[in-house]
Formats: sequence, C-alpha cells, structure tokens
Amino acid sequence: MTWSCLHTHTVFCDGKDDVAAMCEAAVKKGLLSIGFSSHAPILKKTGIKTDWHLRGEKLDEYVETVLAAKKQWRGRLEVFLGLEVDYIEGLCGPADGDFRELPLDYIIGSVHYAAPPGTGFSRGSGPAFTVDAPAEEFEAGFRDLFNNDGKALYNAYYDAYTGMIRAGGFDIAGHFDLVKKNNKRFNCFSPDDPGYQKRLLETADCLASGREAPAGGKRPVVVEVNTGGMNRGLTAEPYPSPAALKLLWERNIPLTVTADAHSADHLGGYYEEARKAMLAAGYTGVMLLTGGKDGKPLWIEERL
Repeated sequence: MTWSCLHTHTVFCDGKDDVAAMCEAAVKKGLLSIGFSSHAPILKKTGIKTDWHLRGEKLDEYVETVLAAKKQWRGRLEVFLGLEVDYIEGLCGPADGDFRELPLDYIIGSVHYAAPPGTGFSRGSGPAFTVDAPAEEFEAGFRDLFNNDGKALYNAYYDAYTGMIRAGGFDIAGHFDLVKKNNKRFNCFSPDDPGYQKRLLETADCLASGREAPAGGKRPVVVEVNTGGMNRGLTAEPYPSPAALKLLWERNIPLTVTADAHSADHLGGYYEEARKAMLAAGYTGVMLLTGGKDGKPLWIEERL
C-alpha cells in the first residue's frame, strides 16, 4: 500500500537530518508524501527554554526551506509544510492562532508538558517537565514533581490532552498516549489500571465529540498512529496502544500513520506493525494527505 509521513523533525529543531535528506529518503522508501512538523517556537510566549523547539529567529528560514522543497520535488514527492504546536495550559496552544499568517498545510497538536497536581504553569516560572524527557531528566522530574505517583502523572497528561482537544486549532492529534513512553524503564503505572483505562475512554469520547473547525462547524480530528517510540526502542507498540485504537475505532475516529521521524532512517519505520495494530482494532483504511485540485491539502483514504 501507499504510505506517508506527516510528523518529521529536522535540524531546524531536534532532528538529525536536513529537509533535503528527508525528502531523498522519502522518495527512496516510496512514500506518497512527507510533511515537516518542526516543534513550534515557545520561548517568547512561555519563557520556557529548551534545546528541542525551533528557535523563533529560525522560523522564516524553516518555512522558506520547506516551500523550496515543495517546488524542487514537485512531480516526484508531495511536500507539506506543518508545525507541531504544543498545548501548555494557560500559556500556549494550537488554538491561539500564533502561526496563522504562515502558509501552513496542517498543524499537529501535541502535549509534552505536564504540570504537577495543583500547580499549573505560569510564564517564565514553574516546572517545565515533559513526559517524554530523557531517562535521567524524567526520573528526577517524576520523583521531585510527581512524588513517583503514576496516577498523578497520567491524570496531568490527559487533563492537558483533553484541554487541547476542546480548544481545537489543529488538524492532527499527536501521540495520543505519549505519557507511556518512559513506562518500559520506570514502570510508572499499569496500562490495565482502571483509572488509566478511564482516562483513555474519556479522551476518545472527547475526540469523538468533534471540535470547531477553522471555517466553523464540527468535524472529527485525525489521530496519528505514531511509531516514534518503536523507532527509538522505547515502546513495543505505537501511540495509541491497541486498547486505545479499539476505542477510537468504536468512535469512528480517522487515523493517519506517522514515524515521528527525527532522522531519515526513521521514515516508514514499523509501519507494518502499525498496520497490523489498526487492522486488529477493526480499521480497514488509513488517511493520507495529498494535494487537491485547488492546490490545498486533501485527505484521502487508503485501504489497509
């Protein structure tokens, strides 16, 4: 079947390869399209300093580079311009419209940051804990901020995720259950925990309720089946888990497959495993982004 990857990162943020190398690899691997989704700048708005978000002063160069790739690869590979925009309650989110002046083809809405119980975030202060942090950083944050309480961790994550869904402003819901990424090493919580299962159910219901589309009215969100954790050897399954995929299928939520690629060799990684997981959940098709007749991006369904 034909595949695509709309969740990719390059040297503009925390990726290892540049736009050209990613496009070359996508063609070699037979992808229909590739979308670039650099982590959107947050420093100016939130005061949070990181080494993995696109720097604000590089935003124009990023856009120009991807637009140039669109022209260069026309007829051989469809190239799309996107951003992965973080939702941090009270500070920023896809619904803010901060990047509406850019010629974006799509926005991935994601949650990486989780605030400890009863704290929340304020600009330039407070913890900047991320649920997918490297092992040592995660261990310290989980201990010091969450008191090694896995229930508090997953509740903080899904509080933020459902907040993002209700606010809207994005086209693709990113890594549905990223909070499990460090579970393999730290065993923070059991995926069979009734409390955790309840949060999965609530989040799936939230997605199914639809959201305000930019032009008004309701439409369902496209959820990514993200193989990024598998590409890095950190998870044995994609985001979302098989159990979560079943919940999404029962609610008729459309899916697209991405590798969350931070290097060219990640493109297409573990897609066959993702396909099998979707089929097992009941899905028969997956959504791909392509260029419409008017030049605007268009979702099409490909049979699994």
